[in-house]
Amino acid sequence: MKQKIWSALLALLVLAGCAPSAPAREANLSVVATTYPIYLFTCAITEGVEGVAVERLDTGSVSCLHDYTLSMRDMQKLEGADVIALNGAGLEEFLEDALETSDAQVIDCSRNVQLLESLEHDHEEHGDHDHGHWDPHYWMDPARADRMVQNIQADLSQLDPDHARQYSENAAGVSALLAARQNLARELIQMYHPIPGLVTFHNGFQYFAQAYGLPLLASIEEEAGSEASAKEIVEITQLVREYDIPIIFTEVNGSDATAQAIARETGCRVGQLSMIMDGPDGSLEQYLNAVTDNVTAIVNGFAGKEVIGHE
Repeated sequence: MKQKIWSALLALLVLAGCAPSAPAREANLSVVATTYPIYLFTCAITEGVEGVAVERLDTGSVSCLHDYTLSMRDMQKLEGADVIALNGAGLEEFLEDALETSDAQVIDCSRNVQLLESLEHDHEEHGDHDHGHWDPHYWMDPARADRMVQNIQADLSQLDPDHARQYSENAAGVSALLAARQNLARELIQMYHPIPGLVTFHNGFQYFAQAYGLPLLASIEEEAGSEASAKEIVEITQLVREYDIPIIFTEVNGSDATAQAIARETGCRVGQLSMIMDGPDGSLEQYLNAVTDNVTAIVNGFAGKEVIGHE
């Protein structure tokens, strides 16, 4: 069974490549993506379309976009953009002033996406770091990511009707890959149930948890240099013991101070999950692999051994 699954996985990876876009100076249509997932999706949708350049802002350099400030290079990209593709749902507060003075067309990738309400956390302890009423991390669910793809494709086709057919065909291919990876991830989770629940240290994992039927028992938005309160540590420690959870998860490149404190108290292990906010340029494979890597980390973490390998 495992061999069949990984054969399908390898076949998907072969199909998932994305050729580099044309240099911006040669482009007839310049697209700037505000986040890494949007960049990967846009690159895949515009693959093979002549005269289109896709760039991204350097938002992957921070773990939380509340800490992000546009660089001079970012400003230059935005000034030369014909199209700015946004995550929306309140994620890009740092971009509000720049958008007011920009003539670029804006694609809001959150359009018609079923958003979840933001998880509540202690603003007195951590500061007001919520993104608003809605949780903007919806790309963590490949099904919602497919809605992003459809929004990008539809708007690019309207802006550049001469290449609408190519955009549509490419988007259909991306949608098929996302659906296949979603099905694979769900199958892997189901093969190795039960998983009593997740404890994570980024509040954006509720989309991921919902996508795979995993209870999200606790989620703390922990910024670097700002640890959870003693009360929160006690509450999560009690959850870990009550549900006999062998592993809790931090965000890749995020703070793990609170998680390590809970691990010392309970004996659980600490693993890492990716928010898919940064990575190599140019290939949809990066997003697809991150989905599988997250599922693999959870399954292997709860099993206490490598039941899913990397082939």
